[in-house]
Amino acid sequence: MISQTAEYALRAIVYLADQTEPQTNVQIAEVTEVPVGYLAKVMQSLSRARIVTARRGLRGGFKLALAADELTVLEVVNIVDPVRRFHECPLGLHGINLCPLHRSLDDAAKAIEDTFGDTTIADLIHVPRHRKPLCRFPAAPKPAT
Repeated sequence: MISQTAEYALRAIVYLADQTEPQTNVQIAEVTEVPVGYLAKVMQSLSRARIVTARRGLRGGFKLALAADELTVLEVVNIVDPVRRFHECPLGLHGINLCPLHRSLDDAAKAIEDTFGDTTIADLIHVPRHRKPLCRFPAAPKPAT
């Protein structure tokens, strides 16, 4: 339904929305179980779109730039990998008249956009802590060696 990149972006945003202090790529990657190299590219996209702010140096890291109740799932997804819509036949066979298959696919994509557009990041984090979506909250402690 959504790409791995979109899921990783949502994991990072949900995690950041639940934090008060800036979080580094390594901290976010550990909790969200996203490879740190991949996460760095995702965070760069989110930073360019001004969804997160980045601060360098000691006590630096990423913070959510918008309030969680003002940021929708659709906005996050559209930054990294927009929902694919069909405005004309992708095979070039039907022009602007969609065949039944592509009409159904476009209707499904529209429903996804509507649902994601109506769901804020706050909606995803305002649940009991043990049911937090997309990542482990709080970070599981590392076993003693």
